[in-house]
Amino acid sequence: MRSPAIVVVLLWIAVLLDGFDMVVLGATLPAMMDDPNWHPTAAQGTQISTAGLFGMMIGALVIGAATDKIGRRNVMIFSVSAFSLLTLAMGFTYSFWIFLLLRFFAGVGLGGCLPTAISMVTEFRGRDKAGSSTTTVMTGYHIGAVLTALLGIFIIEPFGWHAMYIIGAIPGLILAPVMYFLLPESPQYLNNVGRTKEAQEIADQYGLELVDELDREAAAHSQETGAKALLKPPYLRNSLAVWATSFMGLLLVYGLNTWLPQIMRAADYDMGNSLGFLMVLNIGAVVGLIIAGAVSDRFSPRTTALLWFVMSAVFLALMAIRMPMTALYITVFITGIFVFCSQNLVYAFVGENHPSNLRATAMGMAAGIGRLGAISGPVLGGLLITYNLAYPWGFFAYAAVGLLGAILMSITRPLYKKRSRVTAEAEPQSVS
Repeated sequence: MRSPAIVVVLLWIAVLLDGFDMVVLGATLPAMMDDPNWHPTAAQGTQISTAGLFGMMIGALVIGAATDKIGRRNVMIFSVSAFSLLTLAMGFTYSFWIFLLLRFFAGVGLGGCLPTAISMVTEFRGRDKAGSSTTTVMTGYHIGAVLTALLGIFIIEPFGWHAMYIIGAIPGLILAPVMYFLLPESPQYLNNVGRTKEAQEIADQYGLELVDELDREAAAHSQETGAKALLKPPYLRNSLAVWATSFMGLLLVYGLNTWLPQIMRAADYDMGNSLGFLMVLNIGAVVGLIIAGAVSDRFSPRTTALLWFVMSAVFLALMAIRMPMTALYITVFITGIFVFCSQNLVYAFVGENHPSNLRATAMGMAAGIGRLGAISGPVLGGLLITYNLAYPWGFFAYAAVGLLGAILMSITRPLYKKRSRVTAEAEPQSVS
């Protein structure tokens, strides 16, 4: 029998590269703006960043839906290959428009990577472990972000900003062929498209349940697939609530990653500590993902997400209070535990409460619409800084977003309930 661990590792590495993409532009922009061969302006840097986020939104919406049609494995290999080749090309241009277009299309590839990876890990580890499956994969995202920041310290000054994109593309170019040989197709997908014998063989190899109770209930209720199915019972209520919650979750992630150092500088902290707060915030995110995964497997992703959003609001508001430096670092660390994990628990809820023939589409819609929040987060922070409201009102504004995320998440309803952690059995429950 084969272990699902190989699937988890391959997808974890792919998501790590997504984390690289989140940080690499911010890490290289100062050097790009000082490059005598280019001199992009701050406005052009913002346009490049926004183009990448719009690309991710389109990729999540389009490629996520395609995953339920053409297969998880094919989409993952395509996505990794596409964004790696396009990132490599960024290392060989000085043209603003070429770089912007490359960033946009690389974003399309990246947008399809994350929802597909979460869907596959959920299917290979089982829906009852949807929480820890999602959070395990997402640790790669934040570790990738931290490693990219560290890589920039050693690479940019001696080798130039181009080297970051060239070096960052190499792992993906290696990963894609490795996936071709080692990554199996999801047996649930194969079963949904009528390749039952092949599906059963893979399920037996990895010790998986081919059809679970939610799949059977969905098959009895309707054979409809695609985005239209998400706007009909029993998914309509959850779909609207999840999309709005995902918007709030990614607004927090991208808003804080973009503006936390500047907000802390507005509070008269020096640049060294301001950057230190950002690093500690992301370290807290990695620890938080491990904790949230265990808690959500026991109490459900929905319950855990509600708690995590509420605690995000509480600790973001606390950061507006002046306190000794040690206490502030501890507060920032705990804030990272909750803020950056809340959105991942939304993904876990989607994975747990959608059948396999809708899972990747639902995940793509949540991630795609959420990218609008990713764009809005930096805009909100930028406006507060422009009008000298960054401190303390920046923290209060983001705290309000966290509280609104909790309210929206409370609107969702689980499609099934676990009877107990011991039996880990699903009990269907209809949702209107």
